[in-house]
Amino acid sequence: MGFIESFRAVARFRRPEFDSTKRRLSRSASVEDLRLMAKKRLPAGVFHYIDGGAEDERTLFRNSDGFSRLEFRPRVLRDVSDIDTSTTLFGERRPLPLILAPTGFTRIADPQGELAVARSAARRNIPYGLSTLSTRSIEEVAAVSDGPKWFQVYTWKDRAMVKEMIDRAAAAGYEALWLTVDTAILGRRERDVRLGMTLPPKLGLDTIVEGIRHPAWTWGLLRNEPITFSNVTGMADLDGTSAVSLSEYINSQFDSSLSWEDVEWLRSVWSGPIIIKGIQTVEDAKLAVESGVEGIALSNHGGRQLDDAPAIVELIEPVAQAVGGQISVIADGGVRRGSDIVKALALGADAVMAGRAYLYALGAAGEPGVDHVLDFLTEGMRRAMALSGCQTVNDISRDLVTWRPLNRVPTPTTIDRRQAVASVERP
Repeated sequence: MGFIESFRAVARFRRPEFDSTKRRLSRSASVEDLRLMAKKRLPAGVFHYIDGGAEDERTLFRNSDGFSRLEFRPRVLRDVSDIDTSTTLFGERRPLPLILAPTGFTRIADPQGELAVARSAARRNIPYGLSTLSTRSIEEVAAVSDGPKWFQVYTWKDRAMVKEMIDRAAAAGYEALWLTVDTAILGRRERDVRLGMTLPPKLGLDTIVEGIRHPAWTWGLLRNEPITFSNVTGMADLDGTSAVSLSEYINSQFDSSLSWEDVEWLRSVWSGPIIIKGIQTVEDAKLAVESGVEGIALSNHGGRQLDDAPAIVELIEPVAQAVGGQISVIADGGVRRGSDIVKALALGADAVMAGRAYLYALGAAGEPGVDHVLDFLTEGMRRAMALSGCQTVNDISRDLVTWRPLNRVPTPTTIDRRQAVASVERP
């Protein structure tokens, strides 16, 4: 065999990929890769708004690093030739125990914003949560998505305005309602303070420089209509049509007197499932059961509200044991791999939520990026199930995972991300 024949036997040339987005995504092996891509493509203020948390960001780090404390106990010689990741949630069969979390201001990552995410979720029959503070309206999202949609509400002081949005969501076919309860006031997000971040951004010399450094993002912003709080445009004094700080907006509009009695009021105006988002203790999980809601989302708002709030992965098991299957338990915070979904289910969650994971993907590559990260999470869950000996979601049990001793927990991710905070660009 000559040299040419030998070379052909062991080597193949890649076909050139002329689509820059596909080429970029082909080099992405993880959510962290998408995060770094988004950091390069987005202005500093936008990226750090998405990436950052409250104060020293200890809860933000612990949300994701907590999954590294869990070690699999794989079972072998089990038939895993046909993996089934589907599950039932609120009476509906879903292909994956994953919900795309409601996130505000999604269009700052990509001009299509919520529309891109909703379309991607619909293609996979995954529930998409639309935020009250979305930059595309209830109706706009419904027009592009025939998939399952849930609407997330903050409670304004003006209850008539809240009811109007809920009625709009019902008319547009939204299936469930989130009630976010951890934003009585806004947490102190110090990256935003350092960068002078407002939504929409106020123009200054630093803004102009960032726009020049990120021309694709700037061009997308200029070619599209202004970013507003689409669901409340014209309904509130501060609806995003002028540059106002997020803390100003929330602290002036949100009702800090929200209580369990308001859950009763919500039931009177909504007939579908209600999920309380922001439960962070066993005691409140029990009260949620007593309130009659269908689900709870264990959430610390992605580490963006109260620093040193519980890491969600550490909260799943005690809450699941306390509520004993009386209510659906959804875990929100730190999911970066399909194996994290399996770990959360092993601890007792019925499903998980992901927010930053798809925002990084959206910032990195737009709608194809969201498709990419959802495929990544799905394939990762299938792989983790197969390698741990689970054929179906029902096979995922508590004895599948064990907590590592703290002195054996990997730490590089935490170190890297703390360095990222220290290097936040200042205006």
